[in-house]
Amino acid sequence: MNKPKVALIQMHVEEDKLRNMVKASDFIRKAAEQNIDIAVLPEMFNCPYKTSNFPVYAEEEGGECYGMLSELARKYQIYLIAGTMPEKDDKGRVFNTCYVFDRKGNKIGKHRKMHLFDIAVEGGQHFKESETLTAGNTVTVFETEFGKMGVAVCYDFRFPELSRLMVEEGAKVLIAPAAFNMTTGPAHWEVMFRSRAIDNQVYTIGTAPARDVDSCYTSYGNSIIVSPWGEVVARLDEKEGLLIETLNLDYVEKVRRELPLLAHRRKDIYKCGKKEE
Repeated sequence: MNKPKVALIQMHVEEDKLRNMVKASDFIRKAAEQNIDIAVLPEMFNCPYKTSNFPVYAEEEGGECYGMLSELARKYQIYLIAGTMPEKDDKGRVFNTCYVFDRKGNKIGKHRKMHLFDIAVEGGQHFKESETLTAGNTVTVFETEFGKMGVAVCYDFRFPELSRLMVEEGAKVLIAPAAFNMTTGPAHWEVMFRSRAIDNQVYTIGTAPARDVDSCYTSYGNSIIVSPWGEVVARLDEKEGLLIETLNLDYVEKVRRELPLLAHRRKDIYKCGKKEE
């Protein structure tokens, strides 16, 4: 049966990068003890979510945190969707980047957040990622023994075109490390993951940092898994925790066969946007 066991890691994020890595490692170890196949970390798991922090915490690909993540995937023989962390390139640009490692610790995916979170909600959240981050431009789908999966980062998931592009490339699971806040989370978190699941007849997974009301940015938490029928399979609350569930990817095919939404699209009339090179 095509049933990967997935662990969502919802952790508090501190100012000390190494302490965050140790905490992530401990959660991954605990998950691995339950024979998981895939672990997913939250957005900015090693860095407090603040624009001024991103250049300070940023590492080049292959840096200390990257090496530790690769080793964790290899040690526990799991796929690791490594949340996100700030990445800098040789031009000094900083990206909000998710690395994906296979069971041998090899990098099999890399997604740089494509849509930067620049919002100003009256009476609510104000944030401007573009102050320090550069947007990526690549649709990210990676291969596993269970089939293809796609990854996006937080605000990316609000754009249905991106999810559809991942599905057109064969993804049956869409994974989004994310850090919704106390303005957008209660309003949109669950409905967004359910919408992307229903629209694309896939499992959707959202993994968030745990809520810390004393932090510079208060995460909504509520890491979630939604089925291709739009049902909430499992969900955490705001506290730190580990969510482990088994997905049935044969169910994706069943839903698509019985309600052939994707096959009924009128491609002769409308087109999904093409990804940039």
